[in-house]
Amino acid sequence: MTRKIPDSTVRRLSHYLRSLEGFQEPGGTVSSEELAARGQTTAAQVRKDLSHFGSFGKRGLGYRVDELRAHLRSILGIDRRWRVALVGAGRIGLALFEYPAFRARGYDCVAIFDPDPEKVGTVRAGLVVHDPSGFEDAVRDLGIELVILAVPEGAAQEMAGRAVEAGVKGILNFAPIRLNVPPLVPVEDVNLVMELEALSFAITQAGHEE
Repeated sequence: MTRKIPDSTVRRLSHYLRSLEGFQEPGGTVSSEELAARGQTTAAQVRKDLSHFGSFGKRGLGYRVDELRAHLRSILGIDRRWRVALVGAGRIGLALFEYPAFRARGYDCVAIFDPDPEKVGTVRAGLVVHDPSGFEDAVRDLGIELVILAVPEGAAQEMAGRAVEAGVKGILNFAPIRLNVPPLVPVEDVNLVMELEALSFAITQAGHEE
């Protein structure tokens, strides 16, 4: 059975990788203390996070930047290209699609779907927006592995079910709903309202402590 890695650990790994990408000296080393300072955590936490995936670095010498960077890219699955479909050509979906770092991190959007007749047939950055009626065939024919759902709440579960049936490996969900999918298909929920609520909660609680 695969060990469950805490979400907080995975997010810190992304921070560590970005820190490592900022080092320019070839063949250089970095200590857990340096990574901790850049990631606003502790050296002990850095070592604990990395220990989930094996033994890295040498005591007293630190980590080789190029080797640890390669390990983290492999762990995070961005040492390869991913074929992605965007469902929902609204503002959020297209903002993601047009975000430069999206492709730079290995995510290639190869198809866009939207049921709006006014959007179907239009071209976005070289891709034609298609009606979702051909979604399953496109997933199989284009080898799509990941799906971004940027659709209204009422359409999200249906499209998630169709995505799973077509064989996608994971879903990034922007709809404000918990999707019911098999455990083997991971779902990452991005709810901007909930993030804002968490932020306003933190500010409110800090005010109560003053």
